[in-house]
Amino acid sequence: MLEGIMMKNKEQYSVAVRKPDGEIEVYKSEHAGIAGSHAWAKFPLIRGVVNFIDSLVLGMETLTYSASFYDEEEEQEPGKVERFLLKILGEKAEKVVMGCTVAFSVIMAVGIFMILPYFISGLFRDHIVSNTLLAVLEGVIRLGLFTLYVVLISSMKDIRRVYMYHGAEHKCINCIERGRDLNIKNVRKSSRYHARCGTSFMFIVMIISIIFFIFIRVESPVLRVLFRVLLIPVIAGVSYEFIRLAGRSDNPLVWFLSLPGKGMQKLTTKEPDDQMIEVAIAAVEAVFDWKSFLGYTREEESENGGTGDV
Repeated sequence: MLEGIMMKNKEQYSVAVRKPDGEIEVYKSEHAGIAGSHAWAKFPLIRGVVNFIDSLVLGMETLTYSASFYDEEEEQEPGKVERFLLKILGEKAEKVVMGCTVAFSVIMAVGIFMILPYFISGLFRDHIVSNTLLAVLEGVIRLGLFTLYVVLISSMKDIRRVYMYHGAEHKCINCIERGRDLNIKNVRKSSRYHARCGTSFMFIVMIISIIFFIFIRVESPVLRVLFRVLLIPVIAGVSYEFIRLAGRSDNPLVWFLSLPGKGMQKLTTKEPDDQMIEVAIAAVEAVFDWKSFLGYTREEESENGGTGDV
């Protein structure tokens, strides 16, 4: 978020924002998601796609909320397009605009990170006969474009602060999962890298896509592009299952496979300052009773002669 953090615990979510006057504003609500409580939304593979869409929608809503505190032109008269939308759609205008923004963002992401690498790798088709090598080259180009994108936007001052808040978010979660009290001192010494990060998810999506696209054996370029688009939900579902596994598994192989994604987090997370950590703590405490959680885990660890870490 812009000068803030969103935390989600099941259906509940919170947004904590550091306002221009220095105060922390905390907003708490519920988000049932596009599938609600339907059982099919919890099936493996399907849940990954559902959660991905929910993250986009909720992310846009909370980003708009955090940005509202820093809108210097809040009192400006609405433009012609805004007046037209308000006249036609009324109170639904904002949701429609948000939906269009999310849809446009998805289309652009698919075009840049899925379709464009295919066409760039196609320039080497006369020199590389193996379809497998072409698929690998396409994946390398895709990873290169994604990394370049992350590096370029990290040079922006506002995005760098977003990355610092991203680091604060990870450090709070790691602090709790390590069985430590949630305070600035403990959060500061916690890691800013986390296995369930969205950056790791995007990285895994690109690796999984290489594996899937190797097996696309069609001659028509149109069908190749079509299959790449149609397989995106499947790739997202498989990647989500891996991220879930990585977040709760101590298996050495899973840990090793998670390293590249965590390495990418060196770009998308930065060390936060204490004020950012305060915001992150406020967001966590709004939706999660960490004291009860730690009391339960410590009791269990005590019975087993443990140290209190989880």
